[in-house]
Amino acid sequence: MKATVAYYSKTGHSRKIARGIGDALGLPIVDIAKNQVLEPVDSLFIVSGIYAGKAAPEMMNFVNQLDERTVGKVYLITSSLIGKTFQNDVRDVLTEKGITVDPEEFTCRGGFLFFGMSHPNKNEIQGSVEYTAKMMAAQAASGQNVQSAA
Repeated sequence: MKATVAYYSKTGHSRKIARGIGDALGLPIVDIAKNQVLEPVDSLFIVSGIYAGKAAPEMMNFVNQLDERTVGKVYLITSSLIGKTFQNDVRDVLTEKGITVDPEEFTCRGGFLFFGMSHPNKNEIQGSVEYTAKMMAAQAASGQNVQSAA
């Protein structure tokens, strides 16, 4: 099973989470802001913040370019100033494209300016690593794989 972590970060919070996951689980990391090419994957873990209640335009551009033939299943990991905020606009676009998005979304506190600057903290990063490991194990057990891109 091939898995990748893709992230977009304005403040560095999502980058910390993505690197924590990549380092702990040995997964490749794609920085959406650098327009890196995403290879076909069985599991794509999208890490991003919520900005003024919405996903960043860069994240929306990225998900609009994804293809259900090369992305098996998406898992969302979200940081936001208030914590329990979800990437609903990202989920909606992916679902409309026929890409399966896991209903469970990992959320944690983020920060903006002087608010929440201690987040994500060590426990939140560890929680994102545990969530990713759990989702990878569940997908491997189910035998879900990417269809070959013709």
